[in-house]
Amino acid sequence: MPVEAYVVISTLLDFDGVLVDSEPVHLAAFNDVLAPRGLAISERDYVERFLSLDDANVFRAVISRRGQTLSEEDVRSLVAAKTVHFMERFGEAFRVFPGAEELVTRRASLGLVGIVSGALEHEIVFALEKMGVRSKVSFIVSAESASASKPDPAPFLAALKELAGRGAGANTVVVEDSLGGVQAAKRAGLRCVAVAHSFPRGELLRAGADAAVDDLSGLTDAVLDLEP
Repeated sequence: MPVEAYVVISTLLDFDGVLVDSEPVHLAAFNDVLAPRGLAISERDYVERFLSLDDANVFRAVISRRGQTLSEEDVRSLVAAKTVHFMERFGEAFRVFPGAEELVTRRASLGLVGIVSGALEHEIVFALEKMGVRSKVSFIVSAESASASKPDPAPFLAALKELAGRGAGANTVVVEDSLGGVQAAKRAGLRCVAVAHSFPRGELLRAGADAAVDDLSGLTDAVLDLEP
């Protein structure tokens, strides 16, 4: 492939399921909070229904299936309780996907790197610091800073605004692992390369991913920077 076919672009990385193997920890923390209410989320339900949602919308969806509604105060209380359980569990079972630190470092050497995630910002910062790559990340769009959660494009539109403010964004690639994340990226008009940590490559491609790889080792600069 001729060198001219490649362009250096900004990189927007999802967090849970892309850099850190934390989705099982999130599920366990949700169930810690839901158990006193006699509720639970199955692993299948979590992957198929809730993987791309932020904490608040997961709780709203689960409670609504009981025909109940939550006040915003209730939602904030549940999210706060869940993050306590998550951080306790995450601290004990912190796992990154092989190559995560190298991916962030390498992409930061080529252009701006942003994290676009439905996780809470302090959860993301905790992991980035533990990985030793916090300084490589230019900005974070978290659950607190987006007006809606994936598959809505709002998180990526917020990221594009951040990039534009830094004189970047004309060429941007997204790395996602969920169907909702892929859909959000494409609705924002972005190129998206999916990593099959959570869903098979075929499903990710059918959701709209421009390319899909098995794991982070497949996210070479050639794959990420090749213009569609």
